[in-house]
Amino acid sequence: MENLIPVQLVQHTDAALLDAYSQTITGVVNSIADAVVHIQVTKKVVDRQTRQERLMPGSGSGFIISSDGFIVTNHHVIEQATSIKAALADGRVVTAELKGADPSTDIAVLKIYETNLKALSFADSAQLQPGQIAIAIGNPLGLQHTVTTGVVSALGRTLRASNGRLIDDIIQTDAALNPGNSGGPLVNSLGQVIGVNTAMIPTAHGICFAVSSNLAAYVAGKLIIHGSVKRAWLGIAGQSVNLTERMRAANKLANHTGVYVYEIVADGPVYNNELRTGDIIVGFGEKAVTSVDDLHKQLNEQVIGQRTPLQVLRGGHKHTITVIPGQMK
Repeated sequence: MENLIPVQLVQHTDAALLDAYSQTITGVVNSIADAVVHIQVTKKVVDRQTRQERLMPGSGSGFIISSDGFIVTNHHVIEQATSIKAALADGRVVTAELKGADPSTDIAVLKIYETNLKALSFADSAQLQPGQIAIAIGNPLGLQHTVTTGVVSALGRTLRASNGRLIDDIIQTDAALNPGNSGGPLVNSLGQVIGVNTAMIPTAHGICFAVSSNLAAYVAGKLIIHGSVKRAWLGIAGQSVNLTERMRAANKLANHTGVYVYEIVADGPVYNNELRTGDIIVGFGEKAVTSVDDLHKQLNEQVIGQRTPLQVLRGGHKHTITVIPGQMK
């Protein structure tokens, strides 16, 4: 029988085994964990079988952005909630007040009345580059302070909000997200928030999305000050349609598509009297309109109450009419 060489077990401390990447991740997590909260909600839902309302628990994540207790989370986490509580890292569970929510960006702001809280700061998401470290921390499936890591996979994505509008400037990441991560922070290697985790694709692996920090910070500021984000409204229902080559040539249009108006709502704050059902909107102000999403982008706070030229195709010919957008309720 051959002589066997005895195996020597070498003792290592965890600190000695940590490489630079691990040290970065653990350092970030230690610095931000106290600012991440577990959002616990109760919602009224209608039982499909009995058709009766009953209370159902729900949960998500959020993070503190000021030492006096403002919290950012997702709109869909607290939507239609009858009660909202925030579980802090030290074990305290406190009542949270909804200060404002914006379905169009899936951002909401809560307020808890505590002091000396750890707060996170927003990074400039315009400086992000694909491939840089992305760290997500939240409460997936109710498991508090779960950490996942990855990279910024892509920038400038769009995502459809629950109210039908497109959310622009979405960050794609492969840091794994699960139900309950919604509303938690996506941070960089300095522990600064680069995005608010908002969605995943259940059928795909490694494709998750976050609302960019620049957009989230802007919306959060508006919600804290005003309780809502102002957007303009034309009082119409429309859908994207293709333009024929004949229409495009006759009217010297670069557009291949426009917005067909199939319903007009007469509303006091909106002047849309010059519009007709069947018009195809091809321009708003100085910019071309090729889709409903294009039109939504133009209907920002700045055009509320402003006389604005609208280019439409009517009977195959281009006309310029005037509209005065109102504020969306």
